[in-house]
Amino acid sequence: MTDETAGTGAGAAPAPSPGGADGAAPPGRPLAGVRVADLSRVLAGPYATMLLADLGADVVKIEHPGRGDDTRAWGPPWAGGEASYFLAVNRNKRSLAVDLKDPDGLAAVQDICAAADVVVQNFRPGVADRLGLGYASVRARNPAVVYCSISGFGPEHDPPGRPGFDLIVQAESGFMAATGSPDGPPTKAGVAITDVLTGLNAAVAVLGALVRARADGRGEHVSVSLVNSALSGLANVTQQALVTGAEPERVGNTHGSIVPYQAFPTADSEIVVAAGNDSLFQRLCAVLRRPDLADDPRYATNPLRVAHRAELVAEISAALRARPAAEWVRDLLDAGVPVGRVRGVLDAVRTAQAAGDDVLLAAHHPAAGPLELVRAGFRLDSAPAAGRRAPAAPPPLLGEHSARVLAEAGLAPERVAALIARGAVHQAAPPPRPGPAPRPGPPPG
Repeated sequence: MTDETAGTGAGAAPAPSPGGADGAAPPGRPLAGVRVADLSRVLAGPYATMLLADLGADVVKIEHPGRGDDTRAWGPPWAGGEASYFLAVNRNKRSLAVDLKDPDGLAAVQDICAAADVVVQNFRPGVADRLGLGYASVRARNPAVVYCSISGFGPEHDPPGRPGFDLIVQAESGFMAATGSPDGPPTKAGVAITDVLTGLNAAVAVLGALVRARADGRGEHVSVSLVNSALSGLANVTQQALVTGAEPERVGNTHGSIVPYQAFPTADSEIVVAAGNDSLFQRLCAVLRRPDLADDPRYATNPLRVAHRAELVAEISAALRARPAAEWVRDLLDAGVPVGRVRGVLDAVRTAQAAGDDVLLAAHHPAAGPLELVRAGFRLDSAPAAGRRAPAAPPPLLGEHSARVLAEAGLAPERVAALIARGAVHQAAPPPRPGPAPRPGPPPG
Protein backbone atom coordinates (compact mmCIF):
# COMPACT_ATOMS: atom_id res chain seq x y z
CA MET A 1 0.00 0.00 0.00
CA THR A 2 1.28 3.48 -0.81
CA ASP A 3 0.92 6.71 1.14
CA GLU A 4 -1.90 8.91 -0.14
CA THR A 5 -1.48 11.93 2.13
CA ALA A 6 1.08 14.55 3.00
CA GLY A 7 0.55 14.20 6.73
CA THR A 8 3.03 11.43 7.49
CA GLY A 9 6.65 10.80 6.75
CA ALA A 10 9.78 9.71 8.52
CA GLY A 11 13.33 10.61 9.21
CA ALA A 12 16.54 9.35 10.73
CA ALA A 13 19.05 10.88 13.03
CA PRO A 14 22.60 10.13 14.15
CA ALA A 15 22.77 6.67 15.60
CA PRO A 16 22.00 6.49 19.32
CA SER A 17 24.15 4.75 21.86
CA PRO A 18 23.92 0.96 21.64
CA GLY A 19 21.64 -1.00 23.88
CA GLY A 20 18.15 -1.55 22.48
CA ALA A 21 15.95 0.19 25.05
CA ASP A 22 15.58 3.22 22.79
CA GLY A 23 15.01 1.22 19.61
CA ALA A 24 18.67 0.95 18.61
CA ALA A 25 20.02 -2.42 17.57
CA PRO A 26 23.03 -3.86 19.42
CA PRO A 27 26.44 -3.04 17.88
CA GLY A 28 28.22 -5.42 15.52
CA ARG A 29 25.35 -6.10 13.13
CA PRO A 30 25.97 -5.60 9.39
CA LEU A 31 24.17 -2.23 9.18
CA ALA A 32 25.35 -0.82 12.52
CA GLY A 33 25.92 2.91 12.01
CA VAL A 34 23.59 3.15 8.99
CA ARG A 35 20.89 5.77 9.42
CA VAL A 36 17.50 5.28 7.77
CA ALA A 37 14.86 7.99 7.38
CA ASP A 38 11.57 6.12 7.11
CA LEU A 39 8.89 8.21 5.43
CA SER A 40 6.68 5.19 4.75
CA ARG A 41 3.59 3.75 6.31
CA VAL A 42 1.30 0.72 6.27
CA LEU A 43 3.13 -2.42 5.04
CA ALA A 44 5.53 -2.42 2.07
CA GLY A 45 7.78 0.41 3.28
CA PRO A 46 7.63 -0.47 7.00
CA TYR A 47 8.39 -4.12 6.19
CA ALA A 48 11.48 -3.06 4.22
CA THR A 49 12.72 -0.73 6.94
CA MET A 50 12.10 -3.36 9.63
CA LEU A 51 14.41 -5.71 7.75
CA LEU A 52 17.04 -2.97 7.68
CA ALA A 53 16.50 -2.41 11.40
CA ASP A 54 16.87 -6.14 12.07
CA LEU A 55 20.24 -5.90 10.34
CA GLY A 56 21.32 -3.14 12.71
CA ALA A 57 20.30 0.12 11.03
CA ASP A 58 19.01 3.02 13.13
CA VAL A 59 15.52 3.49 11.68
CA VAL A 60 13.46 6.50 12.70
CA LYS A 61 9.82 6.40 11.68
CA ILE A 62 8.05 9.73 11.42
CA GLU A 63 4.32 9.63 11.99
CA HIS A 64 1.48 12.11 12.23
CA PRO A 65 1.31 13.35 15.83
CA GLY A 66 -2.40 12.63 16.13
CA ARG A 67 -3.06 9.37 14.32
CA GLY A 68 0.32 7.89 13.51
CA ASP A 69 0.76 5.18 10.91
CA ASP A 70 -2.58 4.00 9.51
CA THR A 71 -1.97 0.51 10.84
CA ARG A 72 -2.07 1.75 14.45
CA ALA A 73 -5.85 1.83 13.94
CA TRP A 74 -6.12 -1.44 12.00
CA GLY A 75 -7.65 -3.62 14.69
CA PRO A 76 -8.88 -5.80 16.19
CA PRO A 77 -6.95 -7.65 17.40
CA TRP A 78 -5.19 -5.43 19.92
CA ALA A 79 -2.46 -5.96 22.50
CA GLY A 80 -2.52 -3.35 25.25
CA GLY A 81 -4.31 -0.95 22.90
CA GLU A 82 -1.75 -1.51 20.11
CA ALA A 83 -2.92 -3.03 16.83
CA SER A 84 -1.28 -6.36 16.05
CA TYR A 85 -0.90 -5.20 12.43
CA PHE A 86 1.36 -2.32 13.50
CA LEU A 87 3.26 -4.55 15.91
CA ALA A 88 4.06 -6.97 13.07
CA VAL A 89 6.33 -4.67 11.04
CA ASN A 90 7.74 -1.92 13.27
CA ARG A 91 10.13 -3.46 15.79
CA ASN A 92 13.62 -2.03 16.37
CA LYS A 93 12.52 1.44 15.22
CA ARG A 94 12.20 4.82 16.88
CA SER A 95 9.10 6.97 16.48
CA LEU A 96 9.12 10.71 15.82
CA ALA A 97 5.56 12.05 15.72
CA VAL A 98 5.59 15.38 13.90
CA ASP A 99 3.24 17.34 11.67
CA LEU A 100 4.88 17.93 8.30
CA LYS A 101 2.50 20.86 7.73
CA ASP A 102 4.28 22.73 10.54
CA PRO A 103 7.21 24.70 9.06
CA ASP A 104 9.56 23.96 11.94
CA GLY A 105 8.61 20.30 12.02
CA LEU A 106 9.07 19.97 8.28
CA ALA A 107 12.46 21.73 8.42
CA ALA A 108 13.60 19.25 11.06
CA VAL A 109 12.59 16.30 8.92
CA GLN A 110 14.35 17.81 5.91
CA ASP A 111 17.53 18.01 8.00
CA ILE A 112 17.07 14.45 9.21
CA CYS A 113 16.73 13.15 5.63
CA ALA A 114 19.79 15.13 4.52
CA ALA A 115 21.82 13.42 7.26
CA ALA A 116 20.54 9.91 6.50
CA ASP A 117 22.26 7.15 4.56
CA VAL A 118 18.91 5.81 3.36
CA VAL A 119 15.51 7.44 2.82
CA VAL A 120 12.41 5.32 2.18
CA GLN A 121 9.10 6.93 1.23
CA ASN A 122 5.74 5.92 -0.24
CA PHE A 123 4.02 9.28 -0.67
CA ARG A 124 1.67 9.80 -3.56
CA PRO A 125 3.68 11.07 -6.57
CA GLY A 126 4.49 14.76 -6.21
CA VAL A 127 3.88 15.02 -2.45
CA ALA A 128 7.49 14.40 -1.37
CA ASP A 129 8.76 16.95 -3.91
CA ARG A 130 6.27 19.53 -2.72
CA LEU A 131 7.48 19.05 0.85
CA GLY A 132 11.13 19.39 -0.09
CA LEU A 133 11.62 15.72 0.76
CA GLY A 134 11.92 14.37 -2.80
CA TYR A 135 15.00 12.75 -4.23
CA ALA A 136 16.31 15.89 -5.92
CA SER A 137 16.07 17.93 -2.73
CA VAL A 138 17.66 15.30 -0.51
CA ARG A 139 20.39 14.49 -3.04
CA ALA A 140 21.32 18.17 -3.37
CA ARG A 141 22.32 18.09 0.29
CA ASN A 142 23.57 14.48 0.38
CA PRO A 143 24.86 13.11 -2.96
CA ALA A 144 25.54 9.69 -1.43
CA VAL A 145 21.96 9.12 -0.23
CA VAL A 146 20.17 5.91 -1.21
CA TYR A 147 16.61 7.07 -1.76
CA CYS A 148 13.82 4.50 -2.22
CA SER A 149 10.42 5.44 -3.63
CA ILE A 150 7.64 2.86 -3.25
CA SER A 151 4.43 3.12 -5.27
CA GLY A 152 1.54 0.96 -6.36
CA PHE A 153 2.02 1.14 -10.10
CA GLY A 154 5.43 2.72 -10.69
CA PRO A 155 6.61 6.24 -11.53
CA GLU A 156 5.79 6.03 -15.24
CA HIS A 157 2.42 4.29 -15.01
CA ASP A 158 -0.48 5.77 -16.95
CA PRO A 159 -2.56 7.22 -15.38
CA PRO A 160 0.03 8.69 -13.00
CA GLY A 161 -0.42 8.53 -9.24
CA ARG A 162 -2.80 5.58 -9.28
CA PRO A 163 -3.44 4.45 -5.68
CA GLY A 164 -1.81 1.15 -4.87
CA PHE A 165 -3.53 -1.20 -2.46
CA ASP A 166 -2.55 -4.85 -2.24
CA LEU A 167 -6.02 -6.09 -3.15
CA ILE A 168 -6.10 -3.94 -6.29
CA VAL A 169 -2.63 -5.06 -7.33
CA GLN A 170 -3.39 -8.74 -6.69
CA ALA A 171 -6.29 -8.32 -9.11
CA GLU A 172 -4.44 -6.25 -11.73
CA SER A 173 -1.27 -8.37 -11.70
CA GLY A 174 -2.92 -11.73 -12.35
CA PHE A 175 -2.13 -12.94 -8.84
CA MET A 176 -5.82 -13.52 -8.08
CA ALA A 177 -6.44 -15.16 -11.44
CA ALA A 178 -3.67 -17.67 -10.72
CA THR A 179 -4.93 -18.45 -7.20
CA GLY A 180 -7.86 -20.62 -6.18
CA SER A 181 -9.60 -23.81 -7.21
CA PRO A 182 -9.99 -24.60 -10.91
CA ASP A 183 -13.77 -24.54 -10.58
CA GLY A 184 -13.87 -21.54 -8.25
CA PRO A 185 -13.41 -17.78 -8.60
CA PRO A 186 -10.10 -15.91 -8.63
CA THR A 187 -8.90 -15.67 -5.01
CA LYS A 188 -6.59 -13.30 -3.21
CA ALA A 189 -3.75 -14.64 -1.08
CA GLY A 190 -4.38 -14.83 2.65
CA VAL A 191 -1.82 -12.07 3.32
CA ALA A 192 -1.03 -8.79 1.54
CA ILE A 193 1.54 -10.65 -0.51
CA THR A 194 2.30 -7.88 -3.02
CA ASP A 195 3.18 -5.54 -0.15
CA VAL A 196 5.48 -8.13 1.39
CA LEU A 197 7.18 -8.84 -1.95
CA THR A 198 7.59 -5.10 -2.49
CA GLY A 199 9.17 -4.70 0.93
CA LEU A 200 11.64 -7.47 0.16
CA ASN A 201 12.48 -5.97 -3.24
CA ALA A 202 12.95 -2.55 -1.66
CA ALA A 203 15.29 -3.90 1.01
CA VAL A 204 17.38 -5.84 -1.54
CA ALA A 205 17.71 -2.84 -3.87
CA VAL A 206 18.58 -0.50 -1.01
CA LEU A 207 21.28 -2.84 0.25
CA GLY A 208 22.81 -3.13 -3.22
CA ALA A 209 22.82 0.63 -3.71
CA LEU A 210 24.21 1.15 -0.22
CA VAL A 211 27.20 -1.09 -0.95
CA ARG A 212 28.10 1.09 -3.94
CA ALA A 213 27.45 4.33 -2.07
CA ARG A 214 29.85 3.22 0.66
CA ALA A 215 32.44 2.30 -1.97
CA ASP A 216 32.47 5.41 -4.15
CA GLY A 217 30.04 7.93 -2.68
CA ARG A 218 27.49 7.63 -5.49
CA GLY A 219 23.91 7.63 -4.30
CA GLU A 220 20.93 6.08 -6.05
CA HIS A 221 17.22 6.57 -6.57
CA VAL A 222 15.53 3.19 -6.23
CA SER A 223 11.96 2.82 -7.50
CA VAL A 224 9.91 -0.18 -6.39
CA SER A 225 6.27 -0.85 -7.24
CA LEU A 226 3.69 -3.32 -6.02
CA VAL A 227 2.66 -4.30 -9.54
CA ASN A 228 6.22 -5.03 -10.71
CA SER A 229 6.91 -6.94 -7.51
CA ALA A 230 3.77 -9.01 -8.04
CA LEU A 231 4.55 -9.79 -11.68
CA SER A 232 8.11 -10.71 -10.79
CA GLY A 233 6.92 -12.74 -7.80
CA LEU A 234 4.65 -14.87 -9.96
CA ALA A 235 7.93 -16.26 -11.38
CA ASN A 236 7.27 -19.45 -13.35
CA VAL A 237 3.58 -18.59 -13.73
CA THR A 238 4.29 -15.38 -15.64
CA GLN A 239 6.92 -17.19 -17.70
CA GLN A 240 4.41 -19.92 -18.51
CA ALA A 241 2.00 -17.28 -19.80
CA LEU A 242 4.70 -15.70 -21.97
CA VAL A 243 5.84 -19.04 -23.38
CA THR A 244 2.36 -20.37 -24.17
CA GLY A 245 0.62 -17.12 -25.05
CA ALA A 246 -2.33 -18.28 -22.95
CA GLU A 247 -3.68 -17.54 -19.51
CA PRO A 248 -2.50 -20.13 -16.95
CA GLU A 249 -5.29 -22.15 -15.41
CA ARG A 250 -5.87 -22.13 -11.68
CA VAL A 251 -4.67 -25.37 -10.11
CA GLY A 252 -5.77 -24.93 -6.49
CA ASN A 253 -3.62 -26.96 -4.13
CA THR A 254 -1.96 -28.87 -6.96
CA HIS A 255 0.86 -28.01 -9.36
CA GLY A 256 0.45 -27.49 -13.07
CA SER A 257 3.75 -29.17 -13.99
CA ILE A 258 4.42 -31.74 -11.23
CA VAL A 259 2.42 -34.79 -10.10
CA PRO A 260 2.02 -35.73 -7.29
CA TYR A 261 2.50 -32.31 -5.71
CA GLN A 262 -0.63 -31.37 -3.79
CA ALA A 263 -2.82 -31.75 -0.73
CA PHE A 264 -4.33 -35.16 0.01
CA PRO A 265 -6.93 -36.25 2.58
CA THR A 266 -5.97 -38.89 5.13
CA ALA A 267 -8.09 -40.69 7.69
CA ASP A 268 -8.25 -37.61 9.93
CA SER A 269 -6.78 -34.49 8.24
CA GLU A 270 -4.99 -33.26 5.14
CA ILE A 271 -1.31 -33.56 4.31
CA VAL A 272 0.68 -32.27 1.35
CA VAL A 273 3.03 -34.51 -0.62
CA ALA A 274 5.66 -33.12 -3.00
CA ALA A 275 7.19 -35.98 -4.99
CA GLY A 276 9.00 -33.77 -7.47
CA ASN A 277 11.06 -36.38 -9.31
CA ASP A 278 10.97 -40.03 -10.31
CA SER A 279 13.00 -41.25 -7.34
CA LEU A 280 10.70 -39.52 -4.85
CA PHE A 281 7.66 -40.98 -6.61
CA GLN A 282 9.08 -44.47 -6.31
CA ARG A 283 9.73 -43.95 -2.59
CA LEU A 284 6.18 -42.68 -2.15
CA CYS A 285 4.80 -45.79 -3.82
CA ALA A 286 6.89 -47.97 -1.51
CA VAL A 287 5.50 -46.24 1.60
CA LEU A 288 1.98 -46.56 0.19
CA ARG A 289 2.69 -50.27 -0.41
CA ARG A 290 1.68 -49.74 -4.02
CA PRO A 291 4.70 -50.95 -6.06
CA ASP A 292 2.32 -51.45 -8.95
CA LEU A 293 2.03 -47.66 -9.30
CA ALA A 294 5.81 -47.32 -9.54
CA ASP A 295 5.89 -50.04 -12.21
CA ASP A 296 2.95 -48.70 -14.21
CA PRO A 297 4.29 -47.30 -17.53
CA ARG A 298 1.67 -44.53 -17.39
CA TYR A 299 3.50 -43.07 -14.39
CA ALA A 300 7.12 -43.75 -15.32
CA THR A 301 8.10 -40.10 -15.74
CA ASN A 302 6.79 -36.79 -14.48
CA PRO A 303 5.40 -35.70 -17.90
CA LEU A 304 3.50 -39.00 -18.05
CA ARG A 305 2.23 -38.53 -14.50
CA VAL A 306 1.01 -35.07 -15.46
CA ALA A 307 -0.76 -36.53 -18.50
CA HIS A 308 -2.46 -39.15 -16.31
CA ARG A 309 -2.99 -36.88 -13.30
CA ALA A 310 -6.60 -37.80 -12.54
CA GLU A 311 -6.05 -41.57 -12.43
CA LEU A 312 -2.88 -41.34 -10.35
CA VAL A 313 -4.25 -38.84 -7.85
CA ALA A 314 -7.30 -41.06 -7.32
CA GLU A 315 -5.08 -44.05 -6.54
CA ILE A 316 -2.86 -42.10 -4.11
CA SER A 317 -5.87 -40.51 -2.40
CA ALA A 318 -7.50 -43.88 -1.81
CA ALA A 319 -4.31 -45.25 -0.26
CA LEU A 320 -3.75 -42.25 2.02
CA ARG A 321 -7.28 -42.33 3.40
CA ALA A 322 -6.50 -45.61 5.14
CA ARG A 323 -4.36 -44.14 7.94
CA PRO A 324 -4.13 -40.92 10.00
CA ALA A 325 -1.94 -38.01 9.01
CA ALA A 326 0.62 -38.42 11.79
CA GLU A 327 1.48 -41.95 10.69
CA TRP A 328 1.86 -40.98 7.04
CA VAL A 329 4.05 -37.99 7.89
CA ARG A 330 6.30 -40.15 10.04
CA ASP A 331 6.70 -42.89 7.44
CA LEU A 332 7.12 -40.57 4.46
CA LEU A 333 9.74 -38.48 6.27
CA ASP A 334 11.59 -41.68 7.18
CA ALA A 335 11.61 -42.54 3.47
CA GLY A 336 12.87 -39.10 2.48
CA VAL A 337 9.64 -38.03 0.77
CA PRO A 338 8.78 -34.32 1.25
CA VAL A 339 5.55 -34.17 3.26
CA GLY A 340 3.84 -31.80 5.65
CA ARG A 341 0.71 -31.26 7.71
CA VAL A 342 -1.79 -28.58 6.69
CA ARG A 343 -1.59 -26.40 9.81
CA GLY A 344 -3.22 -23.29 11.13
CA VAL A 345 -0.98 -20.24 11.56
CA LEU A 346 -0.67 -20.43 15.35
CA ASP A 347 -0.08 -24.17 15.21
CA ALA A 348 2.57 -23.60 12.53
CA VAL A 349 4.44 -21.01 14.61
CA ARG A 350 4.40 -23.12 17.75
CA THR A 351 5.41 -26.28 15.88
CA ALA A 352 8.30 -24.57 14.08
CA GLN A 353 9.55 -23.05 17.32
CA ALA A 354 9.38 -26.39 19.12
CA ALA A 355 11.27 -28.02 16.23
CA GLY A 356 14.20 -25.63 16.72
CA ASP A 357 13.53 -23.26 13.83
CA ASP A 358 13.91 -20.22 16.15
CA VAL A 359 11.09 -18.21 14.57
CA LEU A 360 10.21 -15.99 17.52
CA LEU A 361 11.70 -12.91 19.14
CA ALA A 362 10.90 -11.79 22.65
CA ALA A 363 10.19 -8.16 23.48
CA HIS A 364 8.66 -6.19 26.32
CA HIS A 365 6.25 -3.55 25.05
CA PRO A 366 5.46 -0.60 27.34
CA ALA A 367 1.73 -0.97 26.69
CA ALA A 368 1.26 -4.56 25.52
CA GLY A 369 3.68 -6.08 28.02
CA PRO A 370 5.50 -9.34 27.17
CA LEU A 371 5.31 -9.74 23.42
CA GLU A 372 6.27 -12.40 20.90
CA LEU A 373 7.31 -11.24 17.43
CA VAL A 374 8.10 -13.29 14.32
CA ARG A 375 11.70 -13.09 13.14
CA ALA A 376 12.70 -12.26 9.59
CA GLY A 377 13.30 -15.18 7.27
CA PHE A 378 17.11 -14.87 7.31
CA ARG A 379 19.68 -15.83 9.93
CA LEU A 380 23.19 -14.52 10.53
CA ASP A 381 25.78 -16.86 12.01
CA SER A 382 27.30 -13.89 13.79
CA ALA A 383 24.05 -13.11 15.64
CA PRO A 384 23.51 -14.62 19.11
CA ALA A 385 21.54 -17.84 19.21
CA ALA A 386 18.18 -18.09 20.89
CA GLY A 387 18.53 -17.90 24.65
CA ARG A 388 21.65 -15.70 24.46
CA ARG A 389 20.42 -12.66 22.55
CA ALA A 390 18.99 -9.52 24.10
CA PRO A 391 15.26 -8.89 23.70
CA ALA A 392 14.23 -7.06 20.54
CA ALA A 393 13.31 -3.40 20.83
CA PRO A 394 9.50 -3.42 20.70
CA PRO A 395 7.51 -1.49 18.12
CA PRO A 396 7.50 2.09 19.43
CA LEU A 397 4.67 3.98 21.00
CA LEU A 398 3.52 6.90 18.89
CA GLY A 399 6.09 9.65 19.42
CA GLU A 400 8.04 7.61 21.95
CA HIS A 401 11.38 9.04 20.76
CA SER A 402 10.30 12.45 19.43
CA ALA A 403 12.24 14.71 21.80
CA ARG A 404 15.43 12.69 21.60
CA VAL A 405 15.41 12.43 17.80
CA LEU A 406 14.77 16.16 17.41
CA ALA A 407 17.60 16.91 19.85
CA GLU A 408 19.90 14.67 17.80
CA ALA A 409 18.84 16.64 14.72
CA GLY A 410 20.11 19.82 16.38
CA LEU A 411 16.93 21.41 17.74
CA ALA A 412 17.38 23.28 21.00
CA PRO A 413 15.27 22.10 23.96
CA GLU A 414 13.15 25.24 23.91
CA ARG A 415 12.28 24.72 20.23
CA VAL A 416 11.33 21.10 20.89
CA ALA A 417 9.19 22.21 23.85
CA ALA A 418 7.47 24.81 21.68
CA LEU A 419 6.67 22.22 18.99
CA ILE A 420 5.19 19.91 21.61
CA ALA A 421 3.24 22.73 23.25
CA ARG A 422 1.48 23.72 20.03
CA GLY A 423 0.72 20.13 19.03
CA ALA A 424 3.10 19.97 16.08
CA VAL A 425 5.05 17.21 17.83
CA HIS A 426 3.77 14.47 20.09
CA GLN A 427 6.03 13.04 22.78
CA ALA A 428 4.71 9.89 24.41
CA ALA A 429 4.95 9.59 28.16
CA PRO A 430 8.11 7.75 29.25
CA PRO A 431 7.41 4.02 29.26
CA PRO A 432 7.68 2.14 32.55
CA ARG A 433 10.86 0.25 33.20
CA PRO A 434 10.51 -3.12 31.43
CA GLY A 435 10.33 -6.33 33.37
CA PRO A 436 11.83 -9.59 32.18
CA ALA A 437 11.05 -10.39 28.55
CA PRO A 438 9.18 -13.60 27.75
CA ARG A 439 10.83 -16.65 26.36
CA PRO A 440 9.50 -17.52 22.88
CA GLY A 441 6.30 -19.53 23.13
CA PRO A 442 5.54 -22.89 24.60
CA PRO A 443 5.71 -25.97 22.42
CA PRO A 444 2.42 -27.28 21.08
CA GLY A 445 0.15 -29.54 23.05
